[in-house]
Amino acid sequence: MELYDIETNSEVYRKGIYTDKAIEGRLTPENMVEAVRKRIRGYLDKDKFTVVLGGEHSVSIGSIKAHIENKPDITVLQLDAHCDLRDEYNGSKYNHACVMARVKEMHQAPAKRGACPIVQVGIRSMDYSEKELMERANVFFAEDIYSSRDWIERVISKLTGRVYVTIDLDVFDPSIMPSTGTPEPGGLLWYDVLKLLKAVSDNRDIVGFDVVELCPNEKNKAPDFLTAKLIYKLLSYKFRLRRAQSRRG
Repeated sequence: MELYDIETNSEVYRKGIYTDKAIEGRLTPENMVEAVRKRIRGYLDKDKFTVVLGGEHSVSIGSIKAHIENKPDITVLQLDAHCDLRDEYNGSKYNHACVMARVKEMHQAPAKRGACPIVQVGIRSMDYSEKELMERANVFFAEDIYSSRDWIERVISKLTGRVYVTIDLDVFDPSIMPSTGTPEPGGLLWYDVLKLLKAVSDNRDIVGFDVVELCPNEKNKAPDFLTAKLIYKLLSYKFRLRRAQSRRG
C-alpha cells in the first residue's frame, strides 16, 4: 500500500504508527473485554491515539469503555449493517450481536452526564426485538441514505464534540466487501464511507476508532486491501500532516 495519501497530501505514517501484540489466550468474553479495556486505557493514559483491529465486533466494548473512562462527552458512531442491540445472543451478553446494547449501559463521568449516546449508520438488518431498543432519530438506515442528499450533515448534527468510531466492515456493500461473516446486500460504497469519515473529522474530534469483522479469503485479497486503506485514510483525516511539513519534522 502506498503511504502517500493523495486526498490529504500527507504521509501520516511519519507521525509514528506502532502495532502492539495481539491479546491472546483462551479468555472468556468478559475477560476479553476487560483485557482490551486495560490495554487501551494504558495507552490513553499516555495520551496515545488508539486503533483496535478485531475479527469479532465484541472487541470494541473494552475499547469504547476505556475511552469513556478517559474523556467525557463521547458519542459512539457505529457504521454497521446490523443494530447489535440484543441484550444477549447465543447465551452471551458479550456476543457481537450485543455490542451496542453494552455501550448503551456505559455511563460517562460524572454520573450526571448519563449513558453514552450512539449514532448508527448503514443499518439494513435487524431482529424485531431490536426495534424497541433503538433510538430511531439516531439511526440512519442504508435505504434512507440513498434517497437523501443531506444525510451526512444530519449524522454530524447528532454527534457530541468527541466521537469514537466503530466500523463493522459489513457496513460496506458485499460487491466491494464480501469478506465478512454476515454480508448484507444494499450497503454503502467506498466514497460514501470516506465522505462521512472526512466530515466527522472536519467537524468533530475523533478520539479513537476500531475496524472489525474482516474474514479474509485467500482467493480475494481486495477486501483485505480495502480494510488496510480504510484504516490509513481515517488516520490521514485525523492527523493531516502536510507532506512538506512532515519531511521537515
